[in-house]
Amino acid sequence: MLSYVSTRGRAPRLGFADTTLAGLANDGGLYVPDICPKLSEAELGNMSSQNYLEIAWRVLLPFVADDIPSEDLIRILQKSYKTFNTKEVAPLHELKTNFYVQELFHGPTLAFKDVALQFLGNLFDYILEKKKTRVTIVGATSGDTGSAAIEAFRGKDTADIFILHPHNRVSEVQRRQMTTVLDANVHNIAIDGSFDDCQDLVKAMFNDATFRDDLRLSAVNSINWARILAQVVYYIYAGVRVLDKTGRPATFCVPTGNFGNVYAGYVAQSMGLSVEKFLVATNRNDILHRFFSTGRMKADGVERSLSPSMDIQVSSNFERLLFDLFGRKGEAVDQTMQHFRKAGPFHLEDGVMNPLRRLFGSGKVDDARTLAVIKSTYEKYNYILDPHTAVGVGVAEDYQAANPDSVIVSLATAHPAKFPAAVKQAIGIEPPLPDHLADLYQRQERYQVLPNDLAKVQAFVRAGIRK
Repeated sequence: MLSYVSTRGRAPRLGFADTTLAGLANDGGLYVPDICPKLSEAELGNMSSQNYLEIAWRVLLPFVADDIPSEDLIRILQKSYKTFNTKEVAPLHELKTNFYVQELFHGPTLAFKDVALQFLGNLFDYILEKKKTRVTIVGATSGDTGSAAIEAFRGKDTADIFILHPHNRVSEVQRRQMTTVLDANVHNIAIDGSFDDCQDLVKAMFNDATFRDDLRLSAVNSINWARILAQVVYYIYAGVRVLDKTGRPATFCVPTGNFGNVYAGYVAQSMGLSVEKFLVATNRNDILHRFFSTGRMKADGVERSLSPSMDIQVSSNFERLLFDLFGRKGEAVDQTMQHFRKAGPFHLEDGVMNPLRRLFGSGKVDDARTLAVIKSTYEKYNYILDPHTAVGVGVAEDYQAANPDSVIVSLATAHPAKFPAAVKQAIGIEPPLPDHLADLYQRQERYQVLPNDLAKVQAFVRAGIRK
């Protein structure tokens, strides 16, 4: 029987359903499966001709089977993917020979977060209806998670949802996609601070045992294992197709700040997917690039950029990788993370870093290069990138120039219309919003601005819960 353990080693083992509802472990760690199910080479080969739903069912089933029967999982997945505007869910677009962009923005809020959060919303409904209970969801967003989570949970009787975003540090489209949802169970909080401040507030609420238990807190950030699991699927979907077409395993380039998206790729590789390399693409907030380059994890101040969803210095999901690097010793992870939070940087020796660098590379793209990549991609291929995707494409281009035999899959994490100002600055064109969001700028907004103060945020959450 598969169970889930905390990266800090002190929380109880849980089944899949309870892990999903818990989100963050009660010892402050993140849940991971005690073993990683494997896919055979034959199974992976067959997937190259299967559709996205079929692959998702096969990938997810061994992780959830103790709590969700096969036929119920299929229904949950069908309901989740019907909100996408393409049956492929995460289609591959070939920019040039051996260079693909995987479009992850075909969901209702135009960002890759929809792939996981549409699934998570239906999964919560399924579990909570069986348990005949309800939860309070709290989450932090650097821009896209919030709108995707709200879209997934709006109007549901099983949950109240509170999303924290950094005040004036997300794009107007990102903000309005959250704040114009007026359902009674939806609450938006603009925090005077950075995304890291928002994330710290969410973790502090979970670490307050009385508050957590009284309100039955649950999480939708990528600290929630079920969300990571849903993202594993698109790596396998793309990886088997690229391998079948080119005969070479893909190098995945992932624009990331919180490490959750690229960690899902690591899980796919752990399940058996052939991967040449993962490229961690960062903007000016380059903590992850500096780590993979030097072995030293050191947080600096968060700087604003044209790719705000990546303006992060504390990469929560890195802890899951650290757990494996430390031989799954929770005490070592706990000590390292406590030191990082309280005392500052930590450093991993070459004996740990060298094997890690065989699988992971990294790169950094600043704002000027981001605009240049958007412009050159449009001029060469008549294809418009959002600034986050442009960070990834820039890093991928540099890697392929140095490794011309590589086959690149660069993840397109958002629709360009979510960041019209940056796109217009680069190419003089403001991409229009799709029809279902065409009136976004005319919709009424509702949100509360609060200071970076745990007690005040907790009081707002308590007051907002439906009785």
